[in-house]
Amino acid sequence: MSTSTFRAATFRAAVVRSPSGPDSIEIIDVPVVQPGPGEVRVEIAAAAVNPVDLGVASGLFHAMGLVDQPEHTGLGWDFAGTVVATGSSVDLAVGTRVAGLVAGFDRDFGTYAEQLVVPVADLAVVPDGLDLTAASTVPLNGLAGAQIVDLLGDAPAGEHAGGNRLLVTGAAGAVGGYVARLAQDRGWQVTGLARAEDEQFVRGLGADFTTHAEPGWDAVADGAVLQERGLALVRDGGAFVGVRPNAEPAPERGITVLTVVTHPDGPRLGDLLARTASGELPARVHAVVPLDQAADAHRAVAKGGLRGRYVLEP
Repeated sequence: MSTSTFRAATFRAAVVRSPSGPDSIEIIDVPVVQPGPGEVRVEIAAAAVNPVDLGVASGLFHAMGLVDQPEHTGLGWDFAGTVVATGSSVDLAVGTRVAGLVAGFDRDFGTYAEQLVVPVADLAVVPDGLDLTAASTVPLNGLAGAQIVDLLGDAPAGEHAGGNRLLVTGAAGAVGGYVARLAQDRGWQVTGLARAEDEQFVRGLGADFTTHAEPGWDAVADGAVLQERGLALVRDGGAFVGVRPNAEPAPERGITVLTVVTHPDGPRLGDLLARTASGELPARVHAVVPLDQAADAHRAVAKGGLRGRYVLEP
């Protein structure tokens, strides 16, 4: 096994024991774990704050039965950092810059931490020219967007096929922005639903733009979590893809209702990072704050209206 000079017996991580919002977030010391076969230990440089993290800290997902941790629940889903130790069967050198996603709700660790042990298959190398702060904002939302597009599949092709009008709600948001751009690769004619002040950004993704959508869309990708209101915008027999697992609206009028459950995908993430480095996909960082200010970052995100991520720096 290859190791760096990092010898601390413990590292700091943000967790919740009795989730009740930002005030329940605490920083604890966690024992260092050596990576096993197919795993690496990453020294985290940046971890993005996402709305799903607020749900974990508030107890939303505990109440839904998705979290059952006896002591504490770790916060954070995506990260970027540097490999500092490798287990066996790992073809990745110490010192490599990587980004990745830790998925699932029911876990005692997260990315709001100084380090993390993760399967190497879940990681992607961060391209030169893309800083780790920006890279940390890509995994969760980028993979969610890509996997929403996978659920939609290819738009109907052919001159008389029709059926390719896709409305993306929350198109200026973190997930919606990725869907609006990536769905075009699959032949969808994309219109983004967002606030008037976001028109330039949405059109910059190559999508059409609207501040008010009438019913009749062939498909709706519901980045804004409109739920039933979003379903009402889909034509009979169309498709709806939501972003809230275990809370999708009930199908009606022959509409196919699907929900994305974002999962790690190292090769797909590598492509998203490369397209971010080239400027094709947006990387929006609102502010970088220390790990100790995770609760303050949660309060700021809860107010809404942000068009970039808060990023925690251990």
